[in-house]
Amino acid sequence: MKPAVTKLACRNIWKVFGPGGDRFLRGAAKAPSRDAFTRAGLIVAAEDISLDVIAGQILVIMGLSGSGKSTLVRLMSRLIEPSSGELIFEGKDLRKASEKELIEIRRHKMGMVFQSFALLPHRTVLGNVAFPLEVQGVGKAVHEEKAQEIIRLVGLAGRENCYPRELSGGQQQRVGIARSLISDPHIWFLDEPFSALDPIIRREMQDEFLRLQSEFQKTIVFITHDFEEAIRLADRVAIMKDGRIVQIGTPEELVLAPADDYVRQFTKHVVRAKVVSVRAIMTAPGPDAAYAGSVKATDHIEDIADAVEKAALPFAVQDENGRIIGAVGRRNIVDVLIGREQS
Repeated sequence: MKPAVTKLACRNIWKVFGPGGDRFLRGAAKAPSRDAFTRAGLIVAAEDISLDVIAGQILVIMGLSGSGKSTLVRLMSRLIEPSSGELIFEGKDLRKASEKELIEIRRHKMGMVFQSFALLPHRTVLGNVAFPLEVQGVGKAVHEEKAQEIIRLVGLAGRENCYPRELSGGQQQRVGIARSLISDPHIWFLDEPFSALDPIIRREMQDEFLRLQSEFQKTIVFITHDFEEAIRLADRVAIMKDGRIVQIGTPEELVLAPADDYVRQFTKHVVRAKVVSVRAIMTAPGPDAAYAGSVKATDHIEDIADAVEKAALPFAVQDENGRIIGAVGRRNIVDVLIGREQS
């Protein structure tokens, strides 16, 4: 397994809105209380946020409306200027980059997709997708060839000459995704890109998104308010409330060990069998135990539940090298399904 590499790091990031907000924050000997900000007529949109975005992973940031998740993703790219803290992108502090350097970083290293498709109505699918490379001054033959390739990858081959008004909502979103990918960004920001879509189309777009990620292995920050979407897409999830990170972890960690009632409310309706892995519920293997078969430690409970339920004996749990590291039986499965603590 490759060691984790941090692509983007937030270090003690604050954002305070209101007249003199940055000055008020800098002038305090220690972090002011929320009441102190309120008395000063200021709003804290991001409070002392520190997190790492790992290369090749999908980090989902979620929370209720007004929790600060969309503000945070804009702070990460300096579309909104932080009040204090550091933004380390590929080893360099983005807050020290000049406006010219930022423009180049956004053009060549950052892809962005937002809830509104923001397509250019007078341009075809091909013209919309190729637009970022045109802005970079890439020749027509090259940018059109690249655009054709990306259009095919997102499943829009044959629609190159259509205008946005001739496309469905899902197709328009695919154009937006293709446009954001054409520059081969080092990090990809998506702010609720599927929330305006119908449920069936949304599910299709999630499938498409996961397919693209399996092919490109992008570093992704994905914003949503839907925990079902989060657990389907995420390697790690950061849950926000009132501008703060309440908890960050894998979907499994959030479901099995929510930090507080706020996180628990997000996770209580999740089908645990879809999230919890065998590794999380296995027991120690017996020295001379007999097994009905074997399962992988990374399997989810829903993948093995039927076989385990039918077997009289437990199953051996194997790691990635085929070594037996545990056992799982009927009782373990039942405990997960009813939310009972492991005995």
